Amino acid sequence: MPNIKSAIKRVNVIEKKTARNNMIKSEYKTAVKKFESAVAEGNKDAEKLFKDAVKKIDGACSKGIIKKNTASRKKSNLAKKLNTLA
Repeated sequence: MPNIKSAIKRVNVIEKKTARNNMIKSEYKTAVKKFESAVAEGNKDAEKLFKDAVKKIDGACSKGIIKKNTASRKKSNLAKKLNTLA
C-alpha cells in the first residue's frame, strides 16, 4: 500500500479506470453472445442484435479497450455469421 499522497491517488484512479474498462468489455461481450445465440436459433431479430454488437465493439475500440484490428476482426466474424443466416 502506498504511503505517498500522489501514489494513493494513482491507485484510486487506476481502480476506477479498471472498473470502467471491465464494464465496457463486459457489455460488448454480452452483446456478441446475444447475437450469436440469435443466429444459432435462426431468429430474425439477429440483424438488430448485430448492429448493437457492432456499436458496442466500436465503443470499446474508441475508448482504447480493444485495438482497432481486433475490433475489425470481431465485426468481420459477426458479419460472416449474419450472412450465413440469410
